[in-house]
Amino acid sequence: MNEILQFAGHYWWLVFPLFGMTMGAIGTVNKQRELSARRRHREQLELMRVQSGGLPASLPTPVAAAPVAGDDLARVQARYDDVTRRWLDYELDVSKLIAYPAMSDGRQPLTAAFLRAKKVADNVRPTDGEVPSAERLKEYRDAVTEYEVAFELAERDARRVKAAAFTPDERKRLETAQQLLGVAVDQAATPNERQVAYRRVRQELDGLIWLSDEAVEHLEKKVALELPSATPPEPAA
Repeated sequence: MNEILQFAGHYWWLVFPLFGMTMGAIGTVNKQRELSARRRHREQLELMRVQSGGLPASLPTPVAAAPVAGDDLARVQARYDDVTRRWLDYELDVSKLIAYPAMSDGRQPLTAAFLRAKKVADNVRPTDGEVPSAERLKEYRDAVTEYEVAFELAERDARRVKAAAFTPDERKRLETAQQLLGVAVDQAATPNERQVAYRRVRQELDGLIWLSDEAVEHLEKKVALELPSATPPEPAA
């Protein structure tokens, strides 16, 4: 023990370089971990692009932007339209909005991320009649891929949580609105019953779920289709 203390007393200055070497080694390990995490992230994104028909990231970006076939753009646009159609199924169907309210709530993180991804895809979408370069098409394809992934995550979460964010009283109002909605579009109900049910649906949802003008119009048309037209005039005697 004395020998160790004597050694430390004579060579105390070695502490500083040893400390620097130790911290440098720790920094190297942390940097390697960070680089490894980034590499895994890039590989995951690359896998999503390949599965969705995107260009592999390993291919070099062309120096000169060459025109691309219209079929490539059509396929990407079809993917975008498919996601948009699935999203509108929630936005316009009041029954689905009641069952999965998170899909219309921009305060939900995953729903907000989906809406941001949609905005990005809209902004980079080639204009009608435009023949995009390979680089521009890749940008649009990547944006549509993120749009698809964001929607899948938002939909999965909305179906998981359902109405969990509401209080018991609010959930009871949602259940009542769902039942009344069935009456409003039921051909077996009388016209007066359907009209009353429709008004009650709007009252129960007030303050709970925001309905867009398009959703209201869609619902009113659906209810109107179930209502008979004006009573035909009595035949002349």
